[in-house]
Amino acid sequence: MTLKKNLHHLMLEIPTGVKLVAVSKTQQVETIQALYDLGQRMFGENKVQELVNKQPQLPEDIRWHFIGHLQRNKVKFVVPITSLIHSIDSFRLLCEVNKEAARISRRINCLLQFHIATEENKFGLDWEEAVIMLTSPDFPELKNVAICGVMGMATFTDNQTIVRKEFCQLKVIFDRLKESYFKESPDFKEISMGMTSDFRIAIEEGSTLVRIGTMLFGSR
Repeated sequence: MTLKKNLHHLMLEIPTGVKLVAVSKTQQVETIQALYDLGQRMFGENKVQELVNKQPQLPEDIRWHFIGHLQRNKVKFVVPITSLIHSIDSFRLLCEVNKEAARISRRINCLLQFHIATEENKFGLDWEEAVIMLTSPDFPELKNVAICGVMGMATFTDNQTIVRKEFCQLKVIFDRLKESYFKESPDFKEISMGMTSDFRIAIEEGSTLVRIGTMLFGSR
């Protein structure tokens, strides 16, 4: 009953046009199935082995999102079972995803992850790195990936002014990329930002995908 109530209250706060990714890391298969039975279809995992273990035990129409840092040697496990990779933080990683997707004749949706937080230990591109990637002569040859937008994680802080500034920065990056590199691309439309602690601010600043775990499942 708690899961049902949590989902109901959360959906009241998420406006039309914003999609919920239920962050199911560390959750049991039975709990994920229960949320699926309530109508949720997008689930996010941040550990490759956990995703690989869970995916065969759950309904085939779940749209798995990989939201964690992805190492190149793990790409081959993620590509066959994910509908969106949020965490492309280097050109080498994008090329590896393209290679594995081509091997199994898939086209994989990806987001470019940008470093917008003050913490140095968070992953992500900066603007200059993104430009180098997108202007590389090799980029147009990546036929088995689709760049669908951007992702970012705000600083872990109670200071909402800082969080809002960082989300605003990601929206500016999205707009600049759209205008300069993806103007003719209907795929480029997603901004993945906002978690349990800050999703309301993220939505106000333009998020189209919110990644929420604790508010749904409770504290881990």
